Amino acid sequence: MNTQSPIQAAIAYIPIIGWLYVYVLQRKNPSAIFHLRQSIGLVLFLIGTLVGWAIVAYLIGLIPYMAAFSVALFTIVIAAYFFGALTLVMGIVNALKNKSIPLPIFGRWASRLPIT
Repeated sequence: MNTQSPIQAAIAYIPIIGWLYVYVLQRKNPSAIFHLRQSIGLVLFLIGTLVGWAIVAYLIGLIPYMAAFSVALFTIVIAAYFFGALTLVMGIVNALKNKSIPLPIFGRWASRLPIT
């Protein structure tokens, strides 16, 4: 098997198991490391969206009669997760095509993650 296989870069999009595989066994593969950064950036973006909503919803929920509005804001989280699913597919397709294109919105930030 070729050491620069695009499948190894696509494995980086499998959380935890794929991350460990790429980080431990594919450290010398720049494409796999790039896609590892993108995958971790995607997960951090989704976690940040959920945590941000939780904080805002809690604060808005403290205001009388605004709890329903804080629940309605959950649609932003749902939209972010649909966007996350779309970018996950984009990332896997880019990995399989051997392209190092950053994912939209957070991809440039994720490229600077200190993973070597």
